[in-house]
Amino acid sequence: MQIVKKDLAKMIDHTSLGSSSSREDVERLCSEAEEGGFYSVCVEPIYVPYCVERLEGSGVKVGTVVGFPHGANKSGVKAFEAQLAIEDGADELDMVVNVPALKAHDYRAVGEDISAVAEVVEEAPREVTLKTILEMGELEKDEKVAGCVIAQASGADFVKTSTGFGPSGAKEEDVRLMREAVGSQVKVKAAGGIGDYEKACRMIEAGADRIGASSGVEIVSGAPEQLD
Repeated sequence: MQIVKKDLAKMIDHTSLGSSSSREDVERLCSEAEEGGFYSVCVEPIYVPYCVERLEGSGVKVGTVVGFPHGANKSGVKAFEAQLAIEDGADELDMVVNVPALKAHDYRAVGEDISAVAEVVEEAPREVTLKTILEMGELEKDEKVAGCVIAQASGADFVKTSTGFGPSGAKEEDVRLMREAVGSQVKVKAAGGIGDYEKACRMIEAGADRIGASSGVEIVSGAPEQLD
């Protein structure tokens, strides 16, 4: 599978997360996203106001994380994080689900956790996208499927493979499984360890609608301007 540079860029959440992300890193991220035509930037919550102002009028959306990176915050804390992010101007929220509950097969708790954030998103004064990170590298196959089904039923717009801080990143087989589990009703985001054009294309071919990566520039640099 091949995809042209312009189309691929519109599928990328250009990402800078972690304690080492500086203001300079975020400024560079915004510049690269603007110049490259990426769909969004995804940054730590403290940088949302800066990115919203910096990218105003550019067409690049601003995303941030909730319950990151372990998903073990209480649901009320996640809902409050989501509310603050929306008030700061975030367009998209990447929420880590209650992974311990998912591992314990406490599916009611998983659903209630996602719903708490989904309700905040639903009440937002503008359209906000909710992505649910399942951390697939932590899960058995039945847990992966259950997580996708619960996310879909609880109001998520996306299911996402991983935080990038877990035991493994995006895998093609997981993306296929997620796509099969949610059908066409919910979108799929592949993230974690995607550093080049070829791997991004494999993820898209497997069913990913969006790619999360800190290597957005490197990924699109390998894409053709047009197909023969």
